[in-house]
Amino acid sequence: MKPFPKLHDLYVGRTVLGTVALTWAVLGGLDVMLGLVSEFGDIGKGKYGLSEAFVYMALSVPRRLYYLFPYAAVIGSLMALGQLAATSELTALRALGLSRRRLGLAVAGALALLTALMVINGESIAPWTQQRADALKANAKSGNTVMAQYSGLWAREGETILSAAGGQERERNGDRWLELHGVTLFEFAPDGHMHSMAYARIAEHRPGGWLLRDVTRTHFEERSVRQEKIPEERWKSQLDAAALSAGTERPRYLSAMDLRNAIQYRKRNDLDASEFEEHYWGRWFYPINVLALCLAAVPFAFGTLRSGGMGKRLFIGIVFSLIFWQLQTQAVGLAKVVKFDLRFAYLLPTIIMLAVSYFLFKRRSG
Repeated sequence: MKPFPKLHDLYVGRTVLGTVALTWAVLGGLDVMLGLVSEFGDIGKGKYGLSEAFVYMALSVPRRLYYLFPYAAVIGSLMALGQLAATSELTALRALGLSRRRLGLAVAGALALLTALMVINGESIAPWTQQRADALKANAKSGNTVMAQYSGLWAREGETILSAAGGQERERNGDRWLELHGVTLFEFAPDGHMHSMAYARIAEHRPGGWLLRDVTRTHFEERSVRQEKIPEERWKSQLDAAALSAGTERPRYLSAMDLRNAIQYRKRNDLDASEFEEHYWGRWFYPINVLALCLAAVPFAFGTLRSGGMGKRLFIGIVFSLIFWQLQTQAVGLAKVVKFDLRFAYLLPTIIMLAVSYFLFKRRSG
């Protein structure tokens, strides 16, 4: 009898994966079309034309799929299980010994594969393609080859404030580095008095710090001002490309590693890091939320969805997702206001939804 449950698990998992993939494709297609329509307002600005808009949308697809997956997972799971219940296939599987717990594990196992792929996508492909998309759009609109993400940049590192007119990432012989143009360093004493200012035509981020080229340094002494010109100068700083990018890009588009670096940079300089911490812990709880949300929806397949059509399943899936999203949004927002641990704020809605699901599960089992 052992081979039969495995075949049943594969059948349920294949059904769930197929429906989730179809739902995901529909949601993704709608989101891309709406996004493309919103891009029409920027067409004609600089060199940003229709072809650039299509390329921008294509590069943003991995990021859009990442954020749509939780909704596609719960809606697709409900529709798949509802279809199995409506055709009495769940009843037949139960008669062959497939328990409700085993059914939930079959659903979770199938979705775990897609969730793992989305986690990898969210940490590698999606941030990279979104950065390229934003750079493409900014460059086309401005007509400048300098990357706009580093244009008009301000950053703080300890008692030093950096200002850059622009910058770009360079690559040569396999080496990549960040190059800033028109850099001004304002260096302050602990008492707030500015003791020097340096202007560098170019600043290159190299291992161990920054290499400043064509430097004009001005020293503000007690009763005089002294200026000197230096061809090259080293600036030892922990400020890197990730920290600078975090200051110019939306935190929700950064990878967990970049978010962690941004949090460390902000805490090191006594800056507010709450927005970055929110998205950082959201990345960690992403797979937990997806699986918990889908498991919480399983009990509906044993009663509510049995006699309902596709419209009813779709409605329940959307409402279920919105309730969970609202609970988590409110919990995270409240935690930020009262300075509470964000990990608990992300975990609390998951516990509530699973508790409600367990109650419904036991009630339908009775």
